[in-house]
Amino acid sequence: MIFVYLKGHEFRYEVNELIKVFYFNVDIQFVESKIITDEQSLLIENTLFNINDKVSVSTRVLRGENLISFNVIDDIFKIDIKDNNKSKIIKLAVKQSIFNALSKINSIKVPWGVLTGVRPTKLVHDLLGKGININEIKNILTREYKLFEEKANLTIDIALAEKEIIDTIDNNKFSLYVNIPFCPTRCLYCSFLSNPIGRYGDLVDIYTDKLIYEIHKTKTLVKDRTIDTVYIGGGTPTSLPVKNLDKIIKNIYEAFGKDNIREFTVEAGRPDTITKDMLLMLQDNKIKRISINPQTMCQCTLDLIGRNHTPQDIISVFELAKNIGFETINMDIIVGLPGEGPKEIETTMAEIMKLRPENLTVHTMAIKRASRLKNSLEEYSLTTQDTIEEMLRITRHYAEIMGMHPYYMYRQKQILGNFENVGYSKPGNECIYNVLIMEEKQTIIGVGAGGITKIYYPNENRIERVPNVKDLKEYIDRIEEMIQRKEKYF
Repeated sequence: MIFVYLKGHEFRYEVNELIKVFYFNVDIQFVESKIITDEQSLLIENTLFNINDKVSVSTRVLRGENLISFNVIDDIFKIDIKDNNKSKIIKLAVKQSIFNALSKINSIKVPWGVLTGVRPTKLVHDLLGKGININEIKNILTREYKLFEEKANLTIDIALAEKEIIDTIDNNKFSLYVNIPFCPTRCLYCSFLSNPIGRYGDLVDIYTDKLIYEIHKTKTLVKDRTIDTVYIGGGTPTSLPVKNLDKIIKNIYEAFGKDNIREFTVEAGRPDTITKDMLLMLQDNKIKRISINPQTMCQCTLDLIGRNHTPQDIISVFELAKNIGFETINMDIIVGLPGEGPKEIETTMAEIMKLRPENLTVHTMAIKRASRLKNSLEEYSLTTQDTIEEMLRITRHYAEIMGMHPYYMYRQKQILGNFENVGYSKPGNECIYNVLIMEEKQTIIGVGAGGITKIYYPNENRIERVPNVKDLKEYIDRIEEMIQRKEKYF
């Protein structure tokens, strides 16, 4: 147990997220006064105070009555992040002090420093927008945000790759995300909205109709805007019958115009949902970008995580898709799946290299609250931080051999080893939608159960989130409410 006492500020959320980086899966409790802990618990005291016209912050870490670590930042306004926002500087100082104190008593690596709940590239884009040069940006990332040099370089490289896409954004356009909340089965690690289609198959047709209804109503809301990109995700969109997905795609075209869409992605996802008829339908509808996601090419792991297919199934559907003529295929893998180490990742990457996809997304395992894995951690063997680091190195090596570069990135809560998820691409095959959703510089309208609309206000550089309900039956019953939620913003 870790107890936390804060004085002089209320940055509980930020402090909680930072402490979890050092103490994975440990209970954290905030207290209103100082306490004496037992020998198995820690007390972290963080205090913001004024002395001699300077604002300072200190952190004390105690076990029992013993002070085991201490840090003080005596003048927080010496922190230089090229931003005069006082609240932002105070928050960073609080995190720096806690980070410095905990680093003294922990052997765990913290490659992303104090960055928690932040898309790292956003910092780079903001600094670039202020005219700060690359060398100074790198210094800010390593000095003030405590990033390892490797992560600072990765963040800058990705931000520069993203900038080429961000610079093409038209504020009079929007992107569309269509959520298909069905899957053949629910994977062990999954926290996404996913309803086993065998159990909820009787709702597929009515869900399709309600979704199409929302799509056409959305058209009336954005009548002064033009569509930019479309992404159909889930769940597993190809778990739907061919006729249903075909109907959804055709209605997207009918509502917004086929010629207006510069990128249309469909997550085909699991190979056990991909048939020749499905691929031919997507091809007939001029879909050029799909995902075929193995997660691993090791049969024993596929069995463990609940995916009812083989590595050969992945190879077969990939080759079928290429023969049919799909221009861009993305493949997802997960580093840190239970029981896997460098040997298994080497096997997976060697098989993927033979296929030569245009995109590769490397996810680092995250223990999500809504996953089956979270509730049964004691049953599985999760790998160490050093091993994950080595596995990620292997994926980078193979991506380079395949002629790919990193072009987008995001991080998650409870991600193993405090690492990251990275999208790699061959030049010219970057997924525009992925960059747009990560950097939040364009309005993205989400339709379907669990879809989240993010309305971007460029003059204020802010996002307004408008979520749809997640529950499948609730969405069907409350479809008019979902439309009205968006209506007041448009």
